[in-house]
Amino acid sequence: MTFLQKLEHAWTSRNTLLQVGLDPDPARFPRELQGKPDAILTFCRGIVDATAPYACSFKPQIAYFAAHRAEDQLEALCAHIREHHPDLPIVLDAKRGDIGSTAENYAREAYERYQAHALTVSPYMGLDSVEPYLAWRDRGVIVLCRTSNAGGSDLQFLSVNQGEPLYLHVAGLVADKWNAHGQCGLVVGATFPNELAAVRQRIGDSMPLLVPGIGAQGGDITATVQAGATSARTGMMINSSRAIIYASSGDDWREAAGQAAQQLRDAINAVR
Repeated sequence: MTFLQKLEHAWTSRNTLLQVGLDPDPARFPRELQGKPDAILTFCRGIVDATAPYACSFKPQIAYFAAHRAEDQLEALCAHIREHHPDLPIVLDAKRGDIGSTAENYAREAYERYQAHALTVSPYMGLDSVEPYLAWRDRGVIVLCRTSNAGGSDLQFLSVNQGEPLYLHVAGLVADKWNAHGQCGLVVGATFPNELAAVRQRIGDSMPLLVPGIGAQGGDITATVQAGATSARTGMMINSSRAIIYASSGDDWREAAGQAAQQLRDAINAVR
């Protein structure tokens, strides 16, 4: 099963567009995990199991693991998701961008070491920097397009091609040329619903959108769903990280995360 097939199955069988982001910060862990050598794995595994009924995918952010020398815990976490929640895709958030053999090794890291189903990448260095990921036909390649941070406008809003903003040029380039085997998606932030709508209009229903910015970053649920959903009212992985995984720092942290995920899933579905 390809990444997109797995994602589409999760959308329909679970009736959810919610993606749970896994950004583990040990300083924010509950007291019971403080100082434990495998705290990151234990925390993330608990969050995954509590939120899986409401999620269409999981998105571990690799920097939060690497900064604490916890890549082995990320491997174990990905293995746990594949074993216990095999119908939910893993989107490794690494935002890789390099050329040639370097990109080939980044692809092996994501798709062999972590066995992720998809990876986020940067388009800045062009097609030859993305081709090593596209060679893995069953895996997803999620390309940065209109990011949720305010500074994204520094480059992404530059005019190219007779006034077309760069982010729309990227959307068209990926949809028309890079997505030849139906494995690409785009990152478009919920904090910019007008741009989200413009991207969906440009690409049609051809690609999924990974939409960060809901929750702690202030993205509006109604505006996001109305702007980014496909004609089938799917087509998005609406990501929330901190608002879910840090819903409580007490003994009920698992239950609180599950409740937060359920509430956000329901709020998204109410708009759909």
